[in-house]
Amino acid sequence: MKPVAIFRHTATEGPGYIASFLDERHIPWQLIRIDAGEAVPPGASEYSGLVFMGGPMSVNDDLPWIPPVLALIRDAAAKDIPLLGHCLGGQLISKALGGVVTRNPVKEIGWGEARVSDNDVARSWFGDIKNFAAFHWHGETFSLPQGATHLLSSAYCANQAYAIGKHLAMQCHVEMTAEMIAAWCTVGADEVAASKASPAVQPVNEMQQQIHDKLPRLNSVAAHLYGHWINNLPA
Repeated sequence: MKPVAIFRHTATEGPGYIASFLDERHIPWQLIRIDAGEAVPPGASEYSGLVFMGGPMSVNDDLPWIPPVLALIRDAAAKDIPLLGHCLGGQLISKALGGVVTRNPVKEIGWGEARVSDNDVARSWFGDIKNFAAFHWHGETFSLPQGATHLLSSAYCANQAYAIGKHLAMQCHVEMTAEMIAAWCTVGADEVAASKASPAVQPVNEMQQQIHDKLPRLNSVAAHLYGHWINNLPA
């Protein structure tokens, strides 16, 4: 089986839970460290799927790696190679496939309910899951590209996830681990403090206090989504 390529855009936003999920199922994967200057592959054919993680930058920034990543996403879509995006990764998929990324009405940081849409495509991805506490850390949002089906929303961000066939793009973070949350609370403490006027921003101590209660459920939701996604990986 060809490996799944996982793209990291900043050191603290690695693959997290999806790495252990793939390892447990003996699915090979390769980490491509964009933040360390590793090259974007020229095409998607060497991989069974492409996974894009988060990052503090905007897809609208003038960064040298963004155009080749957008081209790679379009190549994967044209070749029917499954795409999976988390936060910035979902925004990259959106922009590559014709959507737009704009400022969200408010910053959304911390634990917050995500509601599953009432449609057959959403049920195929989420099963009986109707809502769950997702983890959020974003100030921008994506529109749905042509052909996309809406999957998730929250009180402060209408477009939290969509699917186009075997491709899944999310604004929220389902890949979290306790270690990642702790690291983000450290590196992002100033951003949280500066954004405390937003009704969707949670203090860092509250985020960490809720890990024990909310992370196991989030891991379960992620496993359900990842399980559906890997069903479309070529053998």
